[in-house]
Amino acid sequence: MTQVVLLTATAISLFFVPWILVKAWILPLPNTVQDQVNEAINYGFDGMIVFVDQAGKPPAFYTGGWNNRDKQIPAQPNALFKIASISKLYTAVAITKLAKEKRLFLNKTLTHYLPELKDKIDNADEITLKMMVQHRSGIPNYTDNPNFWNKETDSQKTPLDFALELPASFKPNTSYQYSNTNYWLLRRIMDTVLGYNHQEYIKEKILIPLNLHNTFFSLTDVNLDDVMSGYYVGYTEDFKTEENGMLATAQDVGIFLRALNDGSVFNANEQELYPYKYNHGGLVVGYQSLAEYHEDIDTVVVQFMNTTDFNGYQWNLSEIIINRIVKIIRKTSASNT
Repeated sequence: MTQVVLLTATAISLFFVPWILVKAWILPLPNTVQDQVNEAINYGFDGMIVFVDQAGKPPAFYTGGWNNRDKQIPAQPNALFKIASISKLYTAVAITKLAKEKRLFLNKTLTHYLPELKDKIDNADEITLKMMVQHRSGIPNYTDNPNFWNKETDSQKTPLDFALELPASFKPNTSYQYSNTNYWLLRRIMDTVLGYNHQEYIKEKILIPLNLHNTFFSLTDVNLDDVMSGYYVGYTEDFKTEENGMLATAQDVGIFLRALNDGSVFNANEQELYPYKYNHGGLVVGYQSLAEYHEDIDTVVVQFMNTTDFNGYQWNLSEIIINRIVKIIRKTSASNT
């Protein structure tokens, strides 16, 4: 009887497995990165850009699908893309530089810099900047508030307002939970200690030294024709006109990521203060991105895909695909040695 129940339960669970994910995972590896990109497009992504920077080789670009689906414009390797939460890496580096300059301190509390939040955010006088950088503050994520996604009906509210409607996730430094609110507040703190917009500081300390001429902070800074279109599963709308923060080409993200991982983005004694990750992903409506450095093959891979859903399916598929791309590069590298 027990065996029958288990078999029935297994059959039911298998019925709900997203088989396209299983297929993407178990198929034999293609011979080239371009073949893998072509395969990925067949899984329902409208367009895709991959940038590969492997030490000792010239940078390589791979594209598939559409830059603009409606106009049937093929994906362009140098298109601007909304990098979403990859921007947190730039913020974390800027915070590190400010800490080295002693313009802010990672062990100081949120209320030290924004005292007006003492009675608004739970445990605000115990939360340090380092906890916020590392997502260990317990400050709730404003995007977890369902009302945030209906913010068009209340355009006067800030992301913080939506976070304040939620309880603390945990006591400071007792757990981990990714929260966009942390970085919204960190950027506000940067503005406060600088006395000017933190974007100018990031431009001065990171973008200009690395010659990142194709990295921008807003749609208002770019020609919209240079931006890759973005799509959401089940909708015909192009979401590229929605403001979602930083944009960059895949190559610019790749240059920054290598500089972060080899330490060249830092000045003397800064890297030892750096408290955050060295790889990151990004997700907003119509745009999902992954930026990874793999030390064993000394390779940066940046993957942009312009089709999303928020059920996890497209995101999981994108992770499978970049993992397969890395395996192809690793296999090719091994065969050439």
